[in-house]
Amino acid sequence: MSNQMIETGTAIRIPFRGRQNAGDRFRMAEARTAHRITDRRLIRKVRAANGRLKRAFDLALAGTALLFLAPAFLTIALLIKLTDPGPVFFRHTRVGRQGARFGCLKFRTMAADSDRRLAEILQNDPHAAAEWEASQKLRKDPRVTMIGALLRKTSLDELPQLWNVLRGEMSLVGPRPITRSELTRYGRDRRYYLLVRPGITGLWQVSGRSSASYEKRIGFDREYIEEWSWLGEFWILLMTLPAILQTDDAC
Repeated sequence: MSNQMIETGTAIRIPFRGRQNAGDRFRMAEARTAHRITDRRLIRKVRAANGRLKRAFDLALAGTALLFLAPAFLTIALLIKLTDPGPVFFRHTRVGRQGARFGCLKFRTMAADSDRRLAEILQNDPHAAAEWEASQKLRKDPRVTMIGALLRKTSLDELPQLWNVLRGEMSLVGPRPITRSELTRYGRDRRYYLLVRPGITGLWQVSGRSSASYEKRIGFDREYIEEWSWLGEFWILLMTLPAILQTDDAC
């Protein structure tokens, strides 16, 4: 089937999945050559990173975490509702393994009219526009609510992504989920991103987080896949909490 990863000999092809319009078909044709991986060592690592053992590991940890964190989920949901009108959760379309698009979940940390505010900020503030162009983030983002700032600094806003892990759209560890527009910034390195499921945490988060440039972030994603190992998975998970506690570097 065209929606499945095709493994032939020593090569892996990574097609785009999901509903295809004319633009998607064009990008898929372009990707057939750009996303061909022939390195046998890399192929073995990709198979392990997508294997049943890692999937079982993700399911066990994500399911257990959801059970134990249920009181925290309820508390955060109440705080969001009490401090700002609007939905509790925010769903944003991201690109996953093989180009499949999915709704990445977060606790809402911005005002309900954040899209309108962002458009105004980028139009009226050249420095903010340049920062957004460089990193797709604003370090001093006026759209963020009071409770949202706390959730972001502690990364608690990403807890709902445990549900994405249970659904098989994400993994506990992997590249950070990105948007379709960001994928073009990866250039030829996007083929590495598309090989595995994106993760709640990853090498980028424990290696500088928002202080790292976007180019370094792309390099971290590639390095994670090229050097994948179970030891690396456990190291990233163990280093995630210390990285979160360094709140001055969060954004």
